Amino acid sequence: MAALAEEPTEVAVQPDPEAPPALPAAPPADCPAEGGGGHSGSHNGGGGGGGGASSAGADGGTPKPAAAPPAAGAAAAAAAAAATAAPGGAAGAQAAEGVASQDRQTLLAVLQFLRRSNLRESEEILRREARLLEEAAGAGALGEADGPGAEAAGALLSRVSAAAAAAAGPTGPGPGPGSGSGPGACPAPSAAGSGSSGAGAAAAAPAKVGVVAVEDQPDVSAVLSAYNQQGDPAMYEEYYSGLKHFIECSLDCHRAELSQLFYPLFVHMYLELVYNQHENEAKSFFEKFHGDQECYYQDDLRVLSSLTKKEHMKGNETMLDFRTSKFVLRISRDSYQLLKRHLQEKQNNQIWNIVQEHLYIDIFDGMPRSKQQIDAMVGSLAGEAKREANKAKVFFGLLKEPEIEVPLDDEDEEGENEEGKPKKKKPKKDSMGSKSKKQDPNAPPQNRIPLPELKDSDKLDKIMNMKETTKRVRLGPDCLPSICFYTFLNAYQGLTAVDVTDDSSLIAGGFADSTVRVWSVTPKKLRSVKTATDLSLIDKESDDVLERIMDEKTASELKILYGHSGPVYGASFSPDRNYLLSSSEDGTVRLWSLQTFTCLVGYKGHNYPVWDTQFSPYGYYFVSGGHDRIARLWATDHYQPLRIFAGHLADVNCTRFHPNSNYVATGSADRTVRLWDVLNGNCVRIFTGHKGTIHSLAFSPNGRFLATGATDGRVLLWDIGHGLMVGELKGHTNTVFSLKFSRDGEILASGSMDNTVRLWDAIKAFEDLETDDFTTATGHINLPENSQDLLLGTYMTKSTPVVHLHFTRRNLVLAAGAYSPQ
Repeated sequence: MAALAEEPTEVAVQPDPEAPPALPAAPPADCPAEGGGGHSGSHNGGGGGGGGASSAGADGGTPKPAAAPPAAGAAAAAAAAAATAAPGGAAGAQAAEGVASQDRQTLLAVLQFLRRSNLRESEEILRREARLLEEAAGAGALGEADGPGAEAAGALLSRVSAAAAAAAGPTGPGPGPGSGSGPGACPAPSAAGSGSSGAGAAAAAPAKVGVVAVEDQPDVSAVLSAYNQQGDPAMYEEYYSGLKHFIECSLDCHRAELSQLFYPLFVHMYLELVYNQHENEAKSFFEKFHGDQECYYQDDLRVLSSLTKKEHMKGNETMLDFRTSKFVLRISRDSYQLLKRHLQEKQNNQIWNIVQEHLYIDIFDGMPRSKQQIDAMVGSLAGEAKREANKAKVFFGLLKEPEIEVPLDDEDEEGENEEGKPKKKKPKKDSMGSKSKKQDPNAPPQNRIPLPELKDSDKLDKIMNMKETTKRVRLGPDCLPSICFYTFLNAYQGLTAVDVTDDSSLIAGGFADSTVRVWSVTPKKLRSVKTATDLSLIDKESDDVLERIMDEKTASELKILYGHSGPVYGASFSPDRNYLLSSSEDGTVRLWSLQTFTCLVGYKGHNYPVWDTQFSPYGYYFVSGGHDRIARLWATDHYQPLRIFAGHLADVNCTRFHPNSNYVATGSADRTVRLWDVLNGNCVRIFTGHKGTIHSLAFSPNGRFLATGATDGRVLLWDIGHGLMVGELKGHTNTVFSLKFSRDGEILASGSMDNTVRLWDAIKAFEDLETDDFTTATGHINLPENSQDLLLGTYMTKSTPVVHLHFTRRNLVLAAGAYSPQ
């Protein structure tokens, strides 16, 4: 790869001749920019846990649910209602004439209403947006939302709806899902409805191209919608305890499912009280009911308890998450009808409004789930994943390996038994070759994303790898691997990241003092390339030119790389061992040359600490994730990221490439794992079930399964193809910081802060999986009660948390961590 100069000015980057063409821009058909689509509302009496118009285009494409903005208050609710009744044809054309003046009057009326209601912040935001609204007069829906408006604004609403109806006329061809706004335009996505009978869902008017998406500024819609005062604050406790009594007295089969409502309702009712400045009622409400919530929400409740005044809510991240993302509950149709009937009988509008505005109820047909099945899947910041989120096809198979002839030059190695050994090895090598010739039916097309060509050195490395493979130990319950532990002494808690090269020759450590240190763990010392003047004297035609260019005077076991200005949290070697990536608290990812031991490029894209980075198994591409909640895909010869993976609600702590390099997995502090498609940047899987921040990810060598580890001490196993949890490994008593499958996938090793390495039987964990259509559709997973029969061994260190695990090509386990004196 050509070394890139690190300059702030614009640089024309000359790509490496051997590098593949950069990833193409995401195809327009996928419409990744899903802003601008409002979501329609079902009011009291109508069904639907959050309404929704289908976003399938006229071609009958798959509906794409987008994270819809929260209800945008009185004015916008009317705009949504009016947009559906938009007149078409001549009537619309006549109405358009009076739009500009009506729009202006409406705007002034809304501003007056906001001033009267003492919503200063909302008024300022609307004034700022006013310029945009005037430019876009007649551009359709201004920001539709669901939820009943404040009754006090009756007269105002009629004026707003008149203006909105007139404005919507010229743009929309009429109500209906999938009416596009132009020949190649994507329909505005909306939140998919819950599918209950008689849902009063209004079709969202298509947003005109050029109108700024409201969703880009969650604060605007959050402040405007916020929590309208709709009920007597003294009644909140009564409403909540009434629902609690009803759920606790319902049948066992419904109780477990309906109990999921407790936490999101508790949070939103508390925030509504705080927002409307009923501080004493809020405090009493919190103290009375916070003990009823599940133990895995304790950390969130601690943050919530600190929000006791309206001022605290401004700019609070947790606040924003609760208000801008709908909490997802998966409930059977029977349980949902029971709840709906109860709330309508009791005229409990307060709770029904919260259910409609802030919750997304994903209804399925069939038996309600048991408490055990629900507990396995819940616990994330925004509830469970919608079932639609895991329906997309994922190519989890492996790419076809290039055919490489393996020279049979083992005679000199195998001194004794010269006739016997090579004869035994020939069939082995042939079978290896033939295995890679078969195309995996689940593999992506070979050219789905551009991958780098194999260099001669890569081919030599593959040949070495194949030779090592023939000597690989077959692991299993009766044949466990040896474990070699590298302990970093005198690191004084400063070791923050570790990586080992694929051939196990080098080990790198990232440290809190902002250095990256590289060690050779073989007798071969680390040498830098000679200076330019010395290189000019070398005979470039000689056979050992690669040896001659190295400077013996620089040989040492350790090289220290200086450049970062903050602790280094991630490190990753390139597959060809020529480069090393490091990510740091300083917001940059750096690419280091292992020939010169200098920094080649600093990639600046994250604004906050970058917690992890990892090279693709094919080199060239790499991924990074950080505190800004976003993962980015880069190529070594591009300064800017190629893809931005946005969707997590908290820090992205760990990133991993799928073995076929077409997908990237990210683990986050929002307690979810997401799988992203490298080709178009879409999120194709969301896995929920962890009860703590996720810190480790590992794909099985065959690409079918994913293992994840978190602060809850559990290791969860996922079937990527079906989007299902298929196993839970319990045993660790602290954060699981490292996971690794053996080279053949028979054993999963997990390393934890509890100072242990545990080995699990992966073959047994993945056999006889229930992945029929019913299980996939409803999430009725049945995990074995006890994972102890999958545990093959536990290995204690004296006092060293395990930060990294690695299987060598012969299946020896290498583990690493920094000794922490008690």
